[in-house]
Amino acid sequence: MSASKVSAASVAPKKGGGRRKLTLPVVLLIVAGGLALVSLVRLISGANDVTSVGQVSGALELAVPIGLAGLGGLWAERAGVVNIGLEGMMILGTWFGAWAGFQWGPWVGVLFGILGGALGGLLHAVITVTFGVNHIVSGVAINILAVGLTRYLSNFAFDGVEGGSSKQSPRIEAIDRITIPGLSDWLQDLQQKHWFLVSDIAGVVGGVVTNLSWLTVVAILLVPGTWWLLWRTAFGLRLRSCGESPIAAETLGVNVYKYKYIAVITSGGMAGLAGAFLAIVSTGIYQENQTGGRGYIGLAAMIFGNWMPGGMALGAGLFGFTDSLKLRGGAENVHAMLLLLAILLVIVVFWQLYRKKYVAAVISAAISALLFTWYALTDQVPSQFVDMAPYVTTLLVLSLSAQRLRMPKADGVIYRRGEGK
Repeated sequence: MSASKVSAASVAPKKGGGRRKLTLPVVLLIVAGGLALVSLVRLISGANDVTSVGQVSGALELAVPIGLAGLGGLWAERAGVVNIGLEGMMILGTWFGAWAGFQWGPWVGVLFGILGGALGGLLHAVITVTFGVNHIVSGVAINILAVGLTRYLSNFAFDGVEGGSSKQSPRIEAIDRITIPGLSDWLQDLQQKHWFLVSDIAGVVGGVVTNLSWLTVVAILLVPGTWWLLWRTAFGLRLRSCGESPIAAETLGVNVYKYKYIAVITSGGMAGLAGAFLAIVSTGIYQENQTGGRGYIGLAAMIFGNWMPGGMALGAGLFGFTDSLKLRGGAENVHAMLLLLAILLVIVVFWQLYRKKYVAAVISAAISALLFTWYALTDQVPSQFVDMAPYVTTLLVLSLSAQRLRMPKADGVIYRRGEGK
């Protein structure tokens, strides 16, 4: 079987369908424009910590588990299996990672975290691929099972151990962190000058080269690695064909069951790695309910990214940045984001008018006016709104990006071997 046949039969889009893909220069221009807008808001609001080195470094650390979960969802859904169970697989990753980490070291904990998530993925694959159970039902069941299982195991593994209890593990040894000497200090000094755009760029770059965990480096490399494997190899082409048209792939000799199993187990492993990151890098300890819905936010980041690794990474970065706002400057930073949202909605108004969608333009203008008024009449936002900012961002991003999304055609469709014969 040739890879070109599978591509022509099951993966290539029809002529005239779909939207033109964004090129790298266009994406870089969009990112630069967004950073300039954030810089303008920073100058107007006086919230200078919005793009500081510490803010960006914290945002990156918060974005990594969301991004890894989203990457796991991408693997599964590109093969046609919806993985709502990412949250449960992350929970398994936190527990197994902490259990092995406090006994044998952090890197062994990382491996066990991946293994724990992969076992959850294997269970999901057996239920959905082999037995044909509804993917959503299976995912929800795994989420519930993971909570109960880890709570039960903690009573035996952590309770009674020094530093542990039935709800948390003992302290785990930290993974080494790296900082590029000289460059990090220079960028931090440049960021503290609060110049327009220049200081913001210095803050973003400085956050990436300061106090960076080695596991963060591994997680970042998994994004281009996934893109190369799924979009530049015959293996990836066959796997994606299972998510577009498994029947056509089967007629060309692709073992659809095998590729779905590989994808879903890898998906669970990615989610388990995200959980291990939370336990070992983010906090250094396992705690009950530690994931806090990040598996679901990772799924939202994947959808925002249109089932592509680069877009998913941008979505994870956005959610991580929003989450970090409440940790540094809290109410002041989120108050500045009200102004940013209001300006973005003004841009949306002009875009909707250009597309002659007048009702959407009027609604966007009304919301923008409300945000401008809220920003002008207040100095800070309620603490409750600060806490819910990441989840509000999730809803807003998904609602604004919904019209341009294209999921794999056979995503969530129950497949039976032999249907193509």
